[in-house]
Amino acid sequence: MTEIKLNELIGKNVKKYRLLYNADGGNMSQRKLASIVGVSTSLIGALESKKNTQGIGLYNLYKISEALNVPLYKFFE
Repeated sequence: MTEIKLNELIGKNVKKYRLLYNADGGNMSQRKLASIVGVSTSLIGALESKKNTQGIGLYNLYKISEALNVPLYKFFE
């Protein structure tokens, strides 16, 4: 798997689980997720829209997994 494909997969899954969290009665907007993780809203938006060519660090991905209550490995499926 190429780095670009991996970034796209992670971004797709971040969006998927953020929206599922929202569907479960939560209110997890990109802005709220970014605030919890301590990154910019534009980073979350870029990650979800495949525009992030830099990817995301493991620590920030871990913080996203904690915020969404999703095991880390799910972002790689």
